[in-house]
Amino acid sequence: MRVGASGSSARIAWFEEAGAQTERNRPAPAPDLPAPEGVVATSGRGQVTIDWRLVNGAAGYLVHRSATRDGPWEAIDNRAGDLLAVPHPPYTDTTGERGVAAWYAVAALPSIDAPVGPLSVAVEGRPAAGGDARLTVEVDAAADIGPVERPWRPIIGSEHLALLLRGAGPGGHHVGDELSEAFRIVRAELGTRMVRAHAIFHDSLGVYRERDGVPIHDFELVDTALARLLETGLRPVIELSFMPRDLASDPERTVFDYVGIISPPRDLALWSDLVAALVRHLIDRFGRDEVRAWAFEVWNEPNLKVFWSADEAAYFELYDASVRAVRSVDATLRVGGPATAAVGWVDDLLAHSVEAKVPLDFVTTHTYGLPPLDLRPIAARYGRRGIPLWWTEWGVSPKHGSAINDSVWAAPLVCRGMRSAAGRLESLAYWVASDHFVELGEPERLFHGGFGLLTIGNLRKPRFWAIRILEMLEARELRTTMNGDGAGGLVEAWATRDPDGRLAIALWNGTIDQSKAAGDALLDRHVSLRIGGLAFGTSWRVRHRRVDAGHSNIASHWEGGDWPDADGWNRLRAADRLEDLEPERSVRAGPDGQLELEFDLPMPSVSFVELLPEPSDVDASA
Repeated sequence: MRVGASGSSARIAWFEEAGAQTERNRPAPAPDLPAPEGVVATSGRGQVTIDWRLVNGAAGYLVHRSATRDGPWEAIDNRAGDLLAVPHPPYTDTTGERGVAAWYAVAALPSIDAPVGPLSVAVEGRPAAGGDARLTVEVDAAADIGPVERPWRPIIGSEHLALLLRGAGPGGHHVGDELSEAFRIVRAELGTRMVRAHAIFHDSLGVYRERDGVPIHDFELVDTALARLLETGLRPVIELSFMPRDLASDPERTVFDYVGIISPPRDLALWSDLVAALVRHLIDRFGRDEVRAWAFEVWNEPNLKVFWSADEAAYFELYDASVRAVRSVDATLRVGGPATAAVGWVDDLLAHSVEAKVPLDFVTTHTYGLPPLDLRPIAARYGRRGIPLWWTEWGVSPKHGSAINDSVWAAPLVCRGMRSAAGRLESLAYWVASDHFVELGEPERLFHGGFGLLTIGNLRKPRFWAIRILEMLEARELRTTMNGDGAGGLVEAWATRDPDGRLAIALWNGTIDQSKAAGDALLDRHVSLRIGGLAFGTSWRVRHRRVDAGHSNIASHWEGGDWPDADGWNRLRAADRLEDLEPERSVRAGPDGQLELEFDLPMPSVSFVELLPEPSDVDASA
């Protein structure tokens, strides 16, 4: 049987109910989608995994649970603090009561702002309070299925670039120097190429003022900040915000401790002149070919009242003026938006760009806590199949100061999000590179739940190591199959190989349920990793590195307090490394061309297994 339409929201309550949304007065139509078919619930130890067939045109899915077959139904809240919807199956629910049956149903979403569709057939599941914790991962080293896509590389986030000009800051650290070093680290170790240059028009950079009613443009500090950024090897995505005070229609409408002005310009022509002047100046200062490698993003999260004091129609006017100003200087420069929170207005801006014949070179939006939704069906509805999809903010939690930002739990969540995104979007930009972040004031202690992959002092957090492990994967992906309790949902694997024969395999055990941040013994698993397709008798050097509570977890080396003393910093820096789980060892492929490794994989954790052909076997294993 089918149950009725869900009536649920795909966003958490604060977005829908607390007055956070900007007025959406340019909505695009959305198609009605059928309920997903083929829904199956598989019960396991501590979890239930729900699977279903994809719905053509769906950007995401909302999984519901009820105590009875007939409802009432509620969308499952994993305490991510942002969206409730996921981009695809499977969905592993670890929030249910162990040993107690529940019913599950799934609805498809054409976009995040559209009504939730009808619910599927209801299926029953019961998370077990015990059972077999073993699963098998089989990798075929001879089955190359294509290149490894790396969505973490194109862009990373940062607090506004004026911080590059700062001196002494939290804990006595030099802000500009450490932020520059953070950019160098992510460039060298994560492969990052660009950074989102947040708030280029903030008054701290002094770009605009008026004297006797005459506009004055001053880009000296912008030049200094961008030159320092370019020295790190990264290029900018220029975010065109906030509003300069002398240009703002309401200078008293602000956000954050650093007073970003969120009102529209009092004169759209003056805004256009400012944007065009900035672009001309950047080309003069850094060269046309260099700036053509950059990109321009219009505003930041205009669908939230805290960031945009007008309505959606006014944002579209700002977007139109901005893109035309940029293109008036150089028609090849890239401009995009809407840079919205929680995947809002994506369909609206696509529809507007088609109707108004306004360029839209890439789509940007933000979300936290779950793998990003699939925007390809939305773009296809407006004839923009293949438009670059850039998530210019994504992370573990939207809450600065949340302990989960410094936790090991975050590491497998980051792996899951990046793996989900690979091949279906161009950029999943982690927000942010560094804990030098002042939206809500300067950090008062080292481990304060900051957004950064790197602490103040540039120590690497567990989720930095998660991306580093993915970056260390080889060039070609290998066919992988998994069997056992939690395989493919709770536990995932990404296996790769290089032409020289090296194998690199990332495996992680994690749940999207943030109530399990401290771990849960029922969700721990034992893995048998079987690697086939090898030449008989070849020898391999195995190195196994790990992120878990006791490995590659810098916070576990901190003795407490606000800031380390000199000895404390020395101890922390000595511990700042990706740690081995066990000593390196040699293994040999058997007569069937297979070798097997066994290890425990607790929840949460990430393992990285490398197999290097022993020198005498390089030719035989090719």
